[in-house]
Amino acid sequence: MLRNSIIFLIIALIAGALGFGVISGMAAIIAKVLFALFLLAFIFSLLLGRR
Repeated sequence: MLRNSIIFLIIALIAGALGFGVISGMAAIIAKVLFALFLLAFIFSLLLGRR
């Protein structure tokens, strides 16, 4: 999941540099959502993984 968010972040940066604003915005939103899900899963596994 972290890998996917990094890929979408790179896509957003490249699309933004080339002037594709809509694609850049969509890829950035997807990257943010995936990163948030990764963080939630990481925190959840930290809390429940030691028991």
